[in-house]
Amino acid sequence: MQKDSKLFEGLADVASSAAGGLFNLRQDAEQMIADKLAQLLRHHQFVTREEFVRVQGMAEKARAENEALRSELEALKAKIGA
Repeated sequence: MQKDSKLFEGLADVASSAAGGLFNLRQDAEQMIADKLAQLLRHHQFVTREEFVRVQGMAEKARAENEALRSELEALKAKIGA
């Protein structure tokens, strides 16, 4: 019976070591993927969400100003032509 106990202890040790090794492997793989993704994003000069939203706001403001100027110009043209 003691042989069975030692066998189970040995199997438990092996399983514990394997689980720890797999956990470390997973952490290493996740870190490697995160590093590669960050490198890819830097290389292709992608913008952050905050930068995109800021520029989008600037474009919307410029579009609105353009429309206002267009309306003003049309009104001036109508006055001159009248």
